[in-house]
Amino acid sequence: MLGCNMESEFLKSLARKYIWWKTPDEAMLFPHRVMAQVMNIGDYDDMQNLVKSVGEDLLRDVLQKAEMGEFNPRSWAYWHYRLGLSLPGQVPAMPERKLA
Repeated sequence: MLGCNMESEFLKSLARKYIWWKTPDEAMLFPHRVMAQVMNIGDYDDMQNLVKSVGEDLLRDVLQKAEMGEFNPRSWAYWHYRLGLSLPGQVPAMPERKLA
């Protein structure tokens, strides 16, 4: 999924910081989750470096496949605007639990 070892190491460093309840190796089993966590609660520099490292296309995929609870409303709206997925006032509803 990640293009090179440098990207993987960068994401692992973010996992250490933003998925603190798991080891970086455990967190890296779900790299989309690591990226979602940085997109949701990351500081400005980490978010900008994430965009540079993995690219907007991958982050669009993370956002479009997000699960309930991965984003707060503010981050959800920001990333939809930032990645060109929504126009102002047209952000889709956040993911919800689906009961069978």
